Amino acid sequence: MDEAGSCASGGGFRPGVDSLDEPPNSRIFLVISKYTPESVLRERFSPFGEIQDIWVVRDKHTKESKGIAFVKFARSSQACRAMEEMHGQCLSPNDTKPIKVFIAQSRSSGSHRDVEDEELTRIFVMIPKSYTEEDLREKFKVYGDIEYCSIIKNKVTGESKGLGYVRYLKPSQAAQAIENCDRSFRAILAEPKNKASESSEQDYYSNMRQETLGHEPRVNMFPFEQQSEYSSFDKNDNRGQEAISKRLSVVSRVPFTEEQLFSIFDIVPGLEYCEVQRDPYSNYGHGVVQYFNVASAIYAKYKLHGFQYPPGNRIGVSFIDDGSNATDLLRKMATQMVAAQLASMVWNNPSQQQFLQFGGNSGSQLPQIQTDVVLPSCKKKAPPETPVKERLFIVFNPHPLPLDVLEDIFCRFGNLIEVYLVSGKNVGYAKYADRISANDAITTLHGKILNGVRLKVMLADSPREESNKRQRTY
Repeated sequence: MDEAGSCASGGGFRPGVDSLDEPPNSRIFLVISKYTPESVLRERFSPFGEIQDIWVVRDKHTKESKGIAFVKFARSSQACRAMEEMHGQCLSPNDTKPIKVFIAQSRSSGSHRDVEDEELTRIFVMIPKSYTEEDLREKFKVYGDIEYCSIIKNKVTGESKGLGYVRYLKPSQAAQAIENCDRSFRAILAEPKNKASESSEQDYYSNMRQETLGHEPRVNMFPFEQQSEYSSFDKNDNRGQEAISKRLSVVSRVPFTEEQLFSIFDIVPGLEYCEVQRDPYSNYGHGVVQYFNVASAIYAKYKLHGFQYPPGNRIGVSFIDDGSNATDLLRKMATQMVAAQLASMVWNNPSQQQFLQFGGNSGSQLPQIQTDVVLPSCKKKAPPETPVKERLFIVFNPHPLPLDVLEDIFCRFGNLIEVYLVSGKNVGYAKYADRISANDAITTLHGKILNGVRLKVMLADSPREESNKRQRTY
């Protein structure tokens, strides 16, 4: 095993794609210092179990560590225990910043999972139909502290279907139960409640739905993972009549803080503000969230409605009718989407620049700037030979804006000499002849969304410092 690990450090040995997640959840993802060597990782993580591989992610060109590493264990319980005990710890006395440890993303999961992830603590088992919840708890309590047990029963007769759930307090306890319990239980990790309805989990081993409903299973008309969330629209909701706005109401059975509310809804770009409203007559959580544009609000509503936070508690998200005209908002959203698609088309195929510039002689400028940011009026550019006083570094997400749009945006702050993109990357630069103009651009544009693209605008490194890091490309 040491032999395999030594090969890994040299970059020669890498586990095959099929063995990376075998057994499932046996690989951890680390955020560490760029100066942490592999030997320290092996020393600190080997007490948790057999290490099959350590991979420190390095830059392809400089070979320097990116501050990210993976450790592959032989067993899932070993990886989970390493995550539980090492997350938030410092690897050495000289380290000032604690490391972050997660269960690494697999092909079946959408993201890295942490200690509190329900997906790692709830198992699904086959049991004798004579089992009670107390029998189930007694059988599985030897592997760790149990939060709850539940048995799936026929809704009509109340009889057990021979299927159940066991929820542990720690992921390592659930992993040990799966690894060590009798094979007749066929224990596996349960699907999280927000990914699939309990009825679909019950069908894992047997086709119970047809027996219960007595008719053919319903065809899935919603090609989303959370189909159960959306399938109710055709029964009760008429989305065409729903008031649409940039403001959302958030309701939860569990109280939440403003920081928690912000962390949930800031996942969707364009969050303007959020506030928590206290209800003295109930313990429910109430909040209001507002986005800069209606597109973000619509996406947040249908993405986060029914989201579980904390695990087991679903939050409800709905639009707040603020008196605005929904037709105008939807028209504005459509304009933003078309502008973003045109920008993406130009970036992927520069030959299409002529298409967007067609009709320029008539005074029209395509694509127009769609944003909630209040921009100054256009100003003349500085002559190309003007000395550069300040350079700005611009990051685009998800793709760069066309050059003519960038020039229109950044020239509005005055004294702009030049703006250009780095070929093949989502970044660019703007050169100003005046520091005040550059600072005004940062203050107005940083973190804002224009034509569906979020901008990060910051001071660029000096040319001397930058020459050591990347080659300047026009």
